[in-house]
Amino acid sequence: MRKHSSWTLPFAAAIGWLAMAACGGARAGPYPDRPARIIVPATAGGNNDLVARALAAGMAGGLGQPVVVENRPGASSLVGTQYVGKAAPDGYTILHASNTFAVAPSLLKDAGYDPIEDFAAVSLTSVSPQVLLVNPKLPVGSVPELIAFAKASKKPLSYGSAGVGGTAHIAAEMFARQAGVKLLHVPYKGNSQAMADLIGGQIDMLFDLGSTAFPQVKSGLVRALAVTGRRRLPLMAGLPTMEEAGLPDYEDVVFTGLFVPARTPPETLRRLQREVRKAVQDPAIKSQFQQVGIELVASDSPEQFARYVAEEFRKKAALIKAAHIDAQ
Repeated sequence: MRKHSSWTLPFAAAIGWLAMAACGGARAGPYPDRPARIIVPATAGGNNDLVARALAAGMAGGLGQPVVVENRPGASSLVGTQYVGKAAPDGYTILHASNTFAVAPSLLKDAGYDPIEDFAAVSLTSVSPQVLLVNPKLPVGSVPELIAFAKASKKPLSYGSAGVGGTAHIAAEMFARQAGVKLLHVPYKGNSQAMADLIGGQIDMLFDLGSTAFPQVKSGLVRALAVTGRRRLPLMAGLPTMEEAGLPDYEDVVFTGLFVPARTPPETLRRLQREVRKAVQDPAIKSQFQQVGIELVASDSPEQFARYVAEEFRKKAALIKAAHIDAQ
């Protein structure tokens, strides 16, 4: 066995102590002992951003530290997501991601991260069902009528989306496969362009969030047939779910949730999850988001959310492969 001189061990201990101090002696204290950041990998003003800011305000009080929201958009959310994935696993750099988080690794040849291996799930924060819309000139008033019309049509009905692999594209592919119909995908650079062409009759169908669909439905410019979640949308309470409309296996919602880098301590995950649960239970905040078609929610545990994300990843990967969806 190698022998150490009389000063080696004390010297090594001192060096170790100094290294810990240089990394921040505050780490010895209980979490959290300094401000935390929630990284939103999208531009300000969208649903992801709005939910994150409401959460940050609610969580700051319980954590006893400021929680700052920072937008890092770019490359279909990859810029902000990869940034958090490479951050220290200490609970101070948090990702607020949407469906793209679970879809991108299956859609892109190199997303730069693995949603299961590189991140630890904290909690769901919101779910937003989409609404199946059709041009009002289409002679259908229900999902069964739409399916029958599509099957009888000599050419595939067309549907728009904000891009290949986006939420509207995925929702429509799920619908086509479960309904047994052929549809034609028309991708746009943005959702507003797709909505304009739906209103104008250039496309037949569109899946869209309730918050942006509601004004067009209310004005009669488009016709709503069903919502994609398991529960009806308070914003349009008279609209049936896909299950009620005859597709019992159909469910597809736009979700948001909190993630931290892998290897973040379990007690930190649980602390963050508890603060999310407290924040989303605020009646005033819940009511505010329900009015725009967003339901604030929290997972019962980080483990439950991890299972949810793994299942979403599995389902979407299978759909993308079966439908030959390729964004590149």
